[in-house]
Amino acid sequence: MGDISLAALVGALGVIAAVIAFVLGRKSGRAIEVSAQQRAKATAEETAARILDDARREAENIRKGAVVAGKEEVLQLRESHEADVRKRRVDIEREEKRVADRESQLDRARESLEGREQELHRRGKELEARERTAGGREQELEKLVAEERRRLEQLAGLSADQAKAELVRRLEDEALADAASRLREIRESAKRNADREARKIVALAVQRVAAETTAESTVSAVSLPNDEMKGRIIGREGRNIRAFELATGVDVIIDDTPDTVVVSCFDPVRRETARLALEKLVSDGRIHPGRIEEVVAKARKEVEVAIVETGEQAAYDVGVTGLHPELIKLIGRMKWRTSYGQNILAHSKEVAWLAGMMAAELGLDVALAKRGALLHDIGKVLTHEHEGTHVQLGVEVATKYGENPLVVNCIAAHHDDVPHESEVSVLVQAGDSISGSRPGARREAFETYVKRLEGLEKIASSYRGVERVFAIQAGREVRVVVTPEQVDDVRMTAMSEEIARRIESELQYPGQIKVVVIRESRAVDFAR
Repeated sequence: MGDISLAALVGALGVIAAVIAFVLGRKSGRAIEVSAQQRAKATAEETAARILDDARREAENIRKGAVVAGKEEVLQLRESHEADVRKRRVDIEREEKRVADRESQLDRARESLEGREQELHRRGKELEARERTAGGREQELEKLVAEERRRLEQLAGLSADQAKAELVRRLEDEALADAASRLREIRESAKRNADREARKIVALAVQRVAAETTAESTVSAVSLPNDEMKGRIIGREGRNIRAFELATGVDVIIDDTPDTVVVSCFDPVRRETARLALEKLVSDGRIHPGRIEEVVAKARKEVEVAIVETGEQAAYDVGVTGLHPELIKLIGRMKWRTSYGQNILAHSKEVAWLAGMMAAELGLDVALAKRGALLHDIGKVLTHEHEGTHVQLGVEVATKYGENPLVVNCIAAHHDDVPHESEVSVLVQAGDSISGSRPGARREAFETYVKRLEGLEKIASSYRGVERVFAIQAGREVRVVVTPEQVDDVRMTAMSEEIARRIESELQYPGQIKVVVIRESRAVDFAR
């Protein structure tokens, strides 16, 4: 019984304990649930705060981005506006400049019109003055006629001797007036005839000269029997050609040209010596350094003999005798010298014939004219060896070998370096100009040609009022365009004459140069 009670008691206690545990567990679970809800609420609040902060930051960033974009758009609009303003300002300035230019053109046109009005006014006054002068002269003529009529009336009452004396006096006055008029006509006619006769003499002299002038080249060609000879001229390892060039002072050119060797040298005498020596070596066939020196020495002697023979033949051709042997040698060396592409010996002989024929036409000393003409360029042979101009060297050598002072003056004055002392000297200068300026006689260097054109333009451009200058027709004509406002018609004529005189005094040129001054007025405007 007691065990049953104890068991019931334990069971009751167990039930009570279970009830108490249930109650306690339920409270504990509720507390845990409340705590979990609180933690969830806190987490939600933190999440909401974080989301709110993120939203605020994103809104702030969007606001800042919008502000920056707005500022950039404002800057772009401002730059576009400033560009438009600058463009409009440039357009306005261009328009203002165009207006100013048109105003300036109008001012110049107005000034030109005022100048023309003043010129017309001045000319009108001059015409009025001339009319008054003409009226005064008419009155004077009427007075003279009346006076003459009165004198005739008085003469009608004179005696026979008095009338005769008066008539003689009047005839003498008329005769003196006629004589003065006749003298003037005779002088003008003599001047015209003299110019015509001078041209006739020069033309006849030029037509009678049949001398052939050729331009000497700087190379000479030597024909070979076959191309095998080229190898013999060159020699083993080139010793023959080196020995030949060393002995003669020339360049031997051996190329692909068949059966031909070219000898090149600026000195025509050495080139001729080398040509003769090479022809002898080729014909002989023995070509080696020792033989080359021997043949070159013989060729040099032959050239010296040919120089003397050429000088004697030239003196004989023009009829000049009694020349010193050294002068004969110098004349012979002229054959191998050129000036502007013209052979000096042919040129000197041509000048001698021209001067001699003109001297014969004018009744002067023909022999003296030919002698001075033949020797006038002899100094050009010495310019390669001595210092000085060919005129100075020619005067020195002619004086050294006892030539006539008039011949020396022909040499010294043929380029107007000294005054002419005789008519013969003038003829030598004329013959030299005719021979040198004949078309085709000379080849002018390109530098000299350009220098002359520049000199022409420089002289013409130095005058006030010159706008542009053109040297045309290979330097034979100069066209000068002047400003109409600065140069009038009267000044234009004087300017052309002044430019021509300066060209004559400052430049050296063949033939003649035509100076044309052009004055043109233009009115220019633009349609925009």
